[in-house]
Amino acid sequence: MKRILGLLALGLITIAASAQWSNPAADIPAYNAKPPAKPLPAILSGEQLTGPYFSHPYQVTVYKMAAKIPAVLHQQPCYCHCDRAMGHNSLHSCFEGTHGAACSTCMQEAVYAYQQTRKGKTPAQIRAGIERGDWQDVKLEDASL
Repeated sequence: MKRILGLLALGLITIAASAQWSNPAADIPAYNAKPPAKPLPAILSGEQLTGPYFSHPYQVTVYKMAAKIPAVLHQQPCYCHCDRAMGHNSLHSCFEGTHGAACSTCMQEAVYAYQQTRKGKTPAQIRAGIERGDWQDVKLEDASL
């Protein structure tokens, strides 16, 4: 009987200890659940969209899309996990500098968010799609305003 209780206790401890790694919600990158309360930093635009980071036309197009939906991007996670490596707090952060132009994940998510916004989806609905990975079907070469 002691042996069974010991094994049961060990099993419960193992389950409890491993729960922190099996929580899919814990792997959702940083985002803001509500619209911005104050003006957001500017998304790169105009002459800033030139140079080595903008060698493909779709990179410029994506930044133009991002500039049209800054509050939506503010409420989206970025699955390149730049929140960990670069301290970003949402997908919007990626387009405040050149990071978004160098990262296909950021660009695909931004195009997805733009397209879904045009279809009338809310930021929460868009976030659910991003969390499902729907952005992975976006073809950057086909992106157009």
